[in-house]
Amino acid sequence: MSATDVTSAAAGTADDDAESAPTGARVRWSPAQALRLLTPALVFLGVREIGLLGLSWMSEKKGASASEALRSWDGQWFLSIAANGYAGVPDHLVDAFGRRSPETPLAFFPGYPTLVGWVNDLGFDLVPAALAVTIVFGVVCAYGLTRLGELVPGGGRRTGLALVALFAASPMSIVLSMAYSEAMFCAFAIWALVFVLERQWLEAGLACAVAGLVRPTAAALILAVGLAAVVAVVRRQDGWRPWVGGLVAPLGLLGYLAWVGFQTGEWNGWFALQERGWDSGFDGGKATVKFSVDVLGDGRSVLEVATVALIVVALVLVAVAVRQRMPWPVLVYTVGVLVMDLCSNGLMNSKVRLMVPAFALLVPIAIGLAKRKTSTAVTALAAVAVTGSWFGAYALTAWGYAI
Repeated sequence: MSATDVTSAAAGTADDDAESAPTGARVRWSPAQALRLLTPALVFLGVREIGLLGLSWMSEKKGASASEALRSWDGQWFLSIAANGYAGVPDHLVDAFGRRSPETPLAFFPGYPTLVGWVNDLGFDLVPAALAVTIVFGVVCAYGLTRLGELVPGGGRRTGLALVALFAASPMSIVLSMAYSEAMFCAFAIWALVFVLERQWLEAGLACAVAGLVRPTAAALILAVGLAAVVAVVRRQDGWRPWVGGLVAPLGLLGYLAWVGFQTGEWNGWFALQERGWDSGFDGGKATVKFSVDVLGDGRSVLEVATVALIVVALVLVAVAVRQRMPWPVLVYTVGVLVMDLCSNGLMNSKVRLMVPAFALLVPIAIGLAKRKTSTAVTALAAVAVTGSWFGAYALTAWGYAI
């Protein structure tokens, strides 16, 4: 039975129950049903609270402010764009080389700061608005991850909840609590993939299009959604819907890149900004390999050594995911995210943060944990949460480099 059949059957059962209920009767939720509904959110928020406690502890030891850390680095750019638009970003915000031009802020995609600005316009203070948007989308992502865990081969609800916990506890998951765009992007990305697996093409295309306004990583998502739509068209499945979904999917990313090109007067304007301001471009992985060799040669930083180790772990998990027959659209997206991250130069210290959207790498681990005793799984997840919390807190408070 396909995922669509399962969804239809569930909907049919709900309709039957509604028809059998007395007219005008209230639907009553039992505590067990309410807990089941809220569990993904509670798991995500609970694990993230551990991360925030770790950040508070590290900040106190370093004499720093946890609240300032949550809006540091790129967060300053997003907050400034949200408050003042691209043209009103203060001059003290500069690129990686300490330079600034009127076009420099265009390197940051508009989806997240625009929404934060809208919430701010409703009367909420800017920083709380930004953090609230981040938290809400993190919860939305948690429900998508739960659903993905139910759809993958060998998965189920336990797999989905384990996947939520692993995602919330992963190294650099601290950005899921910051004024950063990762949580918003991941929410749209996971639901686009879920919609593809359930063959809901219009929803998949729309989610992908919005993701394209949030982060450039949407290129990997467009590839996955587009290829899945092409396969559906070739197989003559679902009529006109995969055509529309596939055509809508790239509109957000292409639209923003075209707009930046117009603003800068360069057809490759956004890429040129990245190259000039952050020395970031596609190099086939040469810079990552050199970075890894240099780090392993002198071990100058515990976090850099951990970064190299996590890169290796990510590549191993890709191989495991292939062996476990992860749905190929999810695999295409995941590999695409890793290629965009590991095959670009620029700030090597951001590699782990840029792997956060590659959440499907955690599926094999989630499947394994779901098969263990509850006590064993909880203990393992707690250990991951503590370790991930330290990693993120250390990166923000003790590591003097961009994340």
